[in-house]
This record gives sequence, C-alpha cells and structure tokens, in this order.
Amino acid sequence: MATGFVWHELYMWHNTWNWAQVFAPGLTIQPGEHAENPETKRRFRNLVEVSGLIDHLTPLKPRYATEDELARFHDREYIWKIKKLSAENGGDASSLTPFGRGSYEIGQLSAGGAMTAFDAVLEGKVKNAYALIRPPGHHAIREYGMGFCLFANAVIAILHAKEAHKLGRVATVDWDVHHGNGTQAAFYDRGDVLTISLHQDNLFPANSGGLAETGEGKGKGFNLNIPLPPGSGDGAYLAAFEQIVIPALQRYKPELIVVPSGFDGSGVDPLGRMMITSEGYRAMTRMLLKVADELCGGRMVMTHEGGYSQTYVPYCGLAVLEEMTGIKTHVDDPWAPLMANWGGMGLQPHQQAVISEAANLVQSIT
Repeated sequence: MATGFVWHELYMWHNTWNWAQVFAPGLTIQPGEHAENPETKRRFRNLVEVSGLIDHLTPLKPRYATEDELARFHDREYIWKIKKLSAENGGDASSLTPFGRGSYEIGQLSAGGAMTAFDAVLEGKVKNAYALIRPPGHHAIREYGMGFCLFANAVIAILHAKEAHKLGRVATVDWDVHHGNGTQAAFYDRGDVLTISLHQDNLFPANSGGLAETGEGKGKGFNLNIPLPPGSGDGAYLAAFEQIVIPALQRYKPELIVVPSGFDGSGVDPLGRMMITSEGYRAMTRMLLKVADELCGGRMVMTHEGGYSQTYVPYCGLAVLEEMTGIKTHVDDPWAPLMANWGGMGLQPHQQAVISEAANLVQSIT
C-alpha cells in the first residue's frame, strides 16, 4: 500500500508578515523575514519532486475544515476573531502568531488537510500518510493560537476521526523541538489519547512540558513528556525512543499513531539547540513504522509542524518519506559528513538521567 501525501499551494500563501520589529520596536534593526515562512516547506516538497519520490506517493487533495469541525476543539469566539481579522488585513492570533489576509481559509485548509490524511489511512486508501500543511498547529489551544499556530490541526483531525470513524485509542508522538502544549491540553483529562512529546527542555512555551505533567482525571498517566537537555543528538533521541516511546506505545496499543512532525530539532535549526540529523529522523521513523505494523496495521499519520532551516529541513523530510515509502532515492544528505563528526552526538550521561526518569512513567500507562 502506498504512502499518502497532502499538499496545496495555498499553504505557502499563509502570510506571517515581516515581524522582526516585534522584538525590536521602532527602526532599531533592519526588518527581516519571519522564521515561520514558506521556504522550508516549499523546499521540502520540491526536493521530494526532484528526487523522484513524489512519483511513488499517493496525492491527497485537502479540503477545508468547517467551522463546526474547528469548534470541536476551539472556542467559537476565537474562530470568529481569526475569521474577522483575516477578512480585513490580518492580525495576531496571540503571542508570536501573526497572519495576513486569507489566513483563516488557509488555516481551514491546513486542518482539513490533516483530516484528509486521517481519512485516507483509516479508510484503507493508503497505509500511512504525510500532511505537509501550513500553518502548523501543535501549540494552538482552545481559546487562542500561539507559537505560529492558528488551529490545532492534529487535535482537530483526531476528534474528527473519533466522530467519523469511531476511532478508539490514538497515540501522538510529537518530535518537534518545542513542547506540544496544545495537543497536551486537548487530551489532558482523557485516557483515549496517549500524548507523548519529546522536546528541548523549557524552550517554548516557557515552563511547559515537564515530567510532572502526566494528565489528570481519566487522563492521569496518559500524558508523557520527555524534556531533553539542549545539545541532545541522535544518541539521546534514539535512546528515548528505545526506552520510553516504543515501550509506551506497546503498553497502550493504539489503533492509530499520529506524529506532529517538526524538524526544528535538527543540528542546524535557528530556533532550537538540538543536534538530530536526517539519519536520526530516519531511524525514529523506522522504529515507529515497525511498532505501527505490530500494533495497528501500520496506520500512521504525520502532520507537519516546525522546522526553520531552509537548507536542512528538506533532507530531514525526505529521509522520513523514504522510510515511509520504503524507497531510497539517489539524494544523499550533504550535511551528513560534517554532522557525524560533531562532539556529543552520542548519548551523554546527563541525557540518560532525564530519559531514565521519564522511563519510570511508562509503567502508569494501561
């Protein structure tokens, strides 16, 4: 069975403005491009085409999420605010989340693209799927957006799948360098969604994503954070997968695995301080595919989140899609020889200490 691929040109038309002056009000610095701009996603998609891998993907045409579908998670007052500002000249969904005219509709298409990917997998049209969507979603919470995210794409898609497909247990594995606070908030008191987030400790949002945040009520024990120290590379991430992520999934036995996929944990990302290589992302994908085959018939959906290195995100994304399709292209990662020689790429004792502490939480998953 093929791998589905969601893409639409309008994703690249989401306007995040020239917001350098947010941090330096007035004419104190030459304005620059917003970090969350189209280029990383466009270059990712273009490398998929140039490599020839696009010929082996099943194109999935996204649809627009309805207001009612957005409102399964978001407050209608927030939805109406974004719609009103979008019809004028744009605005700010909250901290660090500027948007331009028409971004409400593009946000609908982004959430709808995630739902399209879910539908294709759950209906058996494809085995797995990657939704290369924009704007991202894993920071958006019920009443406002944040961290470049307008609507909670993966959350909305999960709630849609539970309604439309009667989906039972779902597990999310968020490897974006920032804590997946929006996804955590959506399911914090529920046991039918296991939320796992691997992220740089206390990066963004501040004071979010700690080990003690394990859920509440019926969700107690079903939220798992792995706050890795800055400087963690392939060794730490793969150890976290081996000791925490895979055992947690095996205990939980989900019917679908969802990956909010950000590539800002890479070694050359401007907004993170981690050192994952494209081979690290490839290895994590391989491990998830194997456990998905064991637990849920291979059903896995990735929804694109962050990643801000225009020169490296495409290679990380290509590596992931090569694993998902089982097809290796002729394209090699030109950064690989350099990054292989970086000190500290292997698992370090202080990283293992955090992983061991987080691993103790796996036993609470039932």
